[in-house]
Amino acid sequence: MTASPARLPIGIFDSGVGGLSVLDAIADRLPAENLLYLGDTARLPYGTKSPETVARYAVQAAGHLVERGVKMLVIACNTASAHAMPALRAAFPAIPVIGVIEPGAAAAVAAAPRGLIGVLATESTVGSGAYLKAIKDLRPDAEVRQQACTVFVAMAEEGWTEGEAVEAAARRYIEPILNHGRPRPEVLVLGCTHFPLLAQAIAAVAGPGVALVDSASTAAEAVEAALAAGDLAAPVGRGTVHFMATDSASRFGRVATIFLGRPVAPSDVEIVDL
Repeated sequence: MTASPARLPIGIFDSGVGGLSVLDAIADRLPAENLLYLGDTARLPYGTKSPETVARYAVQAAGHLVERGVKMLVIACNTASAHAMPALRAAFPAIPVIGVIEPGAAAAVAAAPRGLIGVLATESTVGSGAYLKAIKDLRPDAEVRQQACTVFVAMAEEGWTEGEAVEAAARRYIEPILNHGRPRPEVLVLGCTHFPLLAQAIAAVAGPGVALVDSASTAAEAVEAALAAGDLAAPVGRGTVHFMATDSASRFGRVATIFLGRPVAPSDVEIVDL
């Protein structure tokens, strides 16, 4: 007997482990949903690849999830969301495809009455202009200041989420977009799925007058809305989580333990070949 679509898992894809913050947000918001996570750890980082290569890799990874049987695809990777969404939606027209950039941009615009928005992201995402375009599409007069925060990724994966070193890095990155003789941003978008782990340090530097928009939690909200719109929400119960990676179950487990705050053993991670 074929399972009803509502009982199928949600497929979540990232180039590595950063998307686990999105998985965690979805699991917290939608505890009845079964989640299938794939990190393409053999081919990361995507940020150094061409847009065409990123799109090809993303379609391959999403195709593996679709073969497993999923009711929705969540692209929990800012680089893939920036470069691969048209290709993904064309390749899988029957399945809702949710990225992290559009929900984050919408939340930022909603939280910034004067349209003063800062974006913290990786160099690749800043260079793509994806957040700038998504924000401007919603509010053409918005003033958007972007900052690449490359070191944040390594800090998050090492579990360095607080302390003097983290706050020093946050000051180095954030202060230039706070102080230019112009009004301070009303909102900072955490435009990388690693950055929510550093939210406390970022908030301390930004100050109480600046709201943080977390692309993980906004993506989870978009997933909930899409499930409701498609009558795809899982029945009441407790969902399961299954991890897959394309390389190094031990490293995936170590970093997943940091991101999720609970032990993830290498034996919990299925290695797959794309």
